[in-house]
Amino acid sequence: MSHTIFIQNLSGHKQEFEIHGWNNNHNMVVGAGQTSTINAPDGSSGAIIALHDGHEGEQAEITKNGFGGNDFFDLSNIMGAGGNMTVQQVNKPATRKGDPLFMQHLNKAWHRADDGTKRSLRDCIHLDRKGNVIRIDAIKDFPQLEKFVRTFADGKTYIGVGAWGGSPGNTNDNNQSSAGQGNTNIQVTYNDGDASPPSSQAAPVMHFQKPVRRDVQHSRPGIILRNHRNQRQEYAFYNNYWNGNGTAGANFDRPDPVVTVNANDSMFVSLPESFKGRVQRGTQLPATWVEFQISADNDGAAHGDISLQQGCDGAATISATDGSGRSNGFTHDIVSGAPEAAIQKKPDGTRALATTVGNWMSGPNQAAIDWENKKVGQRKAYIVGGTGTDDVASSNKRLAVDFY
Repeated sequence: MSHTIFIQNLSGHKQEFEIHGWNNNHNMVVGAGQTSTINAPDGSSGAIIALHDGHEGEQAEITKNGFGGNDFFDLSNIMGAGGNMTVQQVNKPATRKGDPLFMQHLNKAWHRADDGTKRSLRDCIHLDRKGNVIRIDAIKDFPQLEKFVRTFADGKTYIGVGAWGGSPGNTNDNNQSSAGQGNTNIQVTYNDGDASPPSSQAAPVMHFQKPVRRDVQHSRPGIILRNHRNQRQEYAFYNNYWNGNGTAGANFDRPDPVVTVNANDSMFVSLPESFKGRVQRGTQLPATWVEFQISADNDGAAHGDISLQQGCDGAATISATDGSGRSNGFTHDIVSGAPEAAIQKKPDGTRALATTVGNWMSGPNQAAIDWENKKVGQRKAYIVGGTGTDDVASSNKRLAVDFY
């Protein structure tokens, strides 16, 4: 079995990576703002190393499906640095390794260093014309550089040689090699700025303007999508990266399609039977998720539910269209009137209820949990945990989704 390693370049320039163990050991160049993928068979090991003017820098070291069926990976600066990089399991921000602002922290420490420290590092730190650090050499070759880097990055990245050749290594370094959570896809993110994986990424927008009556019998699998607001809305569909038995790798950065629905209007979105994922308002978090699959493995029917675990930006319902009358969700506004402690604004400034389970932006918000339990309840929408919410099934592989 194989999984995918996603290499995302968030910088404004193309970036070359040296690949060990995969891709036939051939280098890979990832365009500005682009993502490339590598097929990584279970049991394989390798490294993805950023190159800077031909010099090796930060690297993600990965073993797929290692001891105990877990992935093992770390972010190492042993061979140097010239940019920022993180590595984690997809949809598992708690597994992230690396300092997403390594170079910024490096420059801050450099400019604060005394003259004696700077003189000791002059052979291994490279500056631009303005005196800013643009690259460091291999830390393993310069003990004074290791000591300096530990002043700002200790415990965030692999710095020393670790437990090797009879040496116990540094405890904080050794902890970087801790196991991931099972065996899944891996996300490697590079940037000159913040290398934290983004919550959303722009995608081509598809416009479907033709109104659709929900009582019309559509012959194809898909979603009847209705916008109950008084202004046009965009809705993003995210197909999961992977699906397991009761588990899934949520897709946060590749919506397909993104559709526009006019005010108080509806449309039919045709989807492949293999689709398992969600639809949400726009591409930003926090957001209400309508989770669904078009054709379940056990019965071939479409199934869906409402989830508030990654936030709530408004009410939503999901309903069967096979005549069974099954439906779940809620239609009333719970964002207005919510306590301020439960609110987290989207990047565009829109008010929403914060995540109840946590993500790369923040941890679980107890005020949001308490408010949603009071106003909605676990039976109508997932608030915390993976049980207690009624499933909606439609035998004809078509569901109706209403956003309010």
